[in-house]
Amino acid sequence: MTHGAAGSAFNVGLLQMTPTRDSLLNLERAVHLVGEAASSGAQVVCLPELFRSPYFCQREDAELFNLAETIPGPSTQAIGAVAREKKLTVIVPLFEKRAPGLYHNSAAVIGPDGEIIGIYRKMHIPDDPGYYEKFYFTPGDLGFKSFDTPVGRIGTLICWDQWYPEAARLTALRGAGILFYPTAIGWHPREKASLGAQQRDAWMTVQRGHAIANGVYVAAVNRAGLERPDEDGAGIEFWGGTFLADPFGVVIASARTDREEVVIGRVDPARIEEVRRGWPFLRDRRVDAYAGIDKRFIEGE
Repeated sequence: MTHGAAGSAFNVGLLQMTPTRDSLLNLERAVHLVGEAASSGAQVVCLPELFRSPYFCQREDAELFNLAETIPGPSTQAIGAVAREKKLTVIVPLFEKRAPGLYHNSAAVIGPDGEIIGIYRKMHIPDDPGYYEKFYFTPGDLGFKSFDTPVGRIGTLICWDQWYPEAARLTALRGAGILFYPTAIGWHPREKASLGAQQRDAWMTVQRGHAIANGVYVAAVNRAGLERPDEDGAGIEFWGGTFLADPFGVVIASARTDREEVVIGRVDPARIEEVRRGWPFLRDRRVDAYAGIDKRFIEGE
């Protein structure tokens, strides 16, 4: 999946998890599931967003900064060991402590030698009821990136990034043949009956759209289960539904909605070539006419 060349097909493993309140147990579980994915033939494995803990951004609490860790740190060391043992590339999403008082929602990409290939820091940070991420995370400052791996060039974005076509486009333009979106998304229980089906459909539709518009594979890796920040709160019901879409937007592998699951899907660079020849969107882009896309809003025209 490097520029101008089609490599061999390979398998990806997408780990849908249900984290507990025990951070060490979550890490042990992740190591086990990475090994399980490898045994099922995966060569690239992606964990869900912030897999070391329940989704703590449901409330603002300065004590929760203690969940953060450095990169490199305990998670990259433990998962780097299994990556090296199994000869895998692994995407490890983390609550990153960059410096005292400076934190990011990040993903470390670890290669088959167990070493860190690179880091992506979440660029788009939401602030919605139950998703108070601006309290915890500084917006990423590394830009949109792709990473060279033994199977080709891959990209990773994180959760809220998945709604932005600019993020997908710029990552694809850097040669990524698959976009991984480690995610934590679900329903407010009071909204599920009236809006749940539409919300989940919109989530899948926009990411399938990124696959089609860019001629790439897209993998969305979610968590599952009801998580309450306290016993009295309604919490968030994470809807699972981890999936892999091909460059035509076809969902070729998916998880159930309510449990942990290892999803294995096949990525074939020849399919990227085939789809892009039929729908040559990159060829027909009017790169001379997109002035203003870097503006917040264009007024008075």
